[in-house]
Amino acid sequence: LNLEGDKISTSRNWAVWLNEYLDEFPGQEDVLRYVLCANAPETKDNDFTWKDFQQRNNSELVAIFGNFVNRAIVLTQKYFGGQVPRNLKPEEVDRQALAEILPCKEALENYLDTFHFREALKEAMNIARIGNKYISDTEPWAVAKTDLARTATILNTSLQLCASLSIAFAPFLPFSVEKLDRILNVAPLPWDDLGKAELLPVGHQLGKAELLFSKIEDAEIDKQVKRLAAIKA
Repeated sequence: LNLEGDKISTSRNWAVWLNEYLDEFPGQEDVLRYVLCANAPETKDNDFTWKDFQQRNNSELVAIFGNFVNRAIVLTQKYFGGQVPRNLKPEEVDRQALAEILPCKEALENYLDTFHFREALKEAMNIARIGNKYISDTEPWAVAKTDLARTATILNTSLQLCASLSIAFAPFLPFSVEKLDRILNVAPLPWDDLGKAELLPVGHQLGKAELLFSKIEDAEIDKQVKRLAAIKA
């Protein structure tokens, strides 16, 4: 694994030091775990860059995974007092979203069993993509204006997807999954339950909404790039 196009060298201080990272990116341990796993040099050399680190956090963890979970939780609190609503008006799109998890689960297990962690992580993120697309396509915030019963089903399905995400990401993002379990107000869920349609029972009280991930600004990245540039100079 290279750093910004050059071989990592502790003697030359050309490295990302973990203690410094934890000081400068507090509470973001899982972002580093995610990026290192996504860039793992499993079959060929790979490169860690701070810009890629920022892009993966902002475009994947924040905009896909975190965005989906936050919308599902906040809307449930707004319309149903933070309780898992009943599945009152199911449609094919709901069943399809849940069904799409099963191929991801199978692939995820196969990749984990053969130590292809980078590919396994992609499958976990694919489940987040399914959830994010589902809630964007069904637009519960708009449906709620005319059909609260249909909104109930959309949010029920979304929350079940959130619970599956807690299971799928447990091997990769332990700190974030711990936070997600707190938001969902559940104990860690067993692996075999991944993809089930009733992980959270009707009436289950959710915890307080909080952001799973936060954006990393350009100034934070520029600081790291300048530090490396000074070392190289």
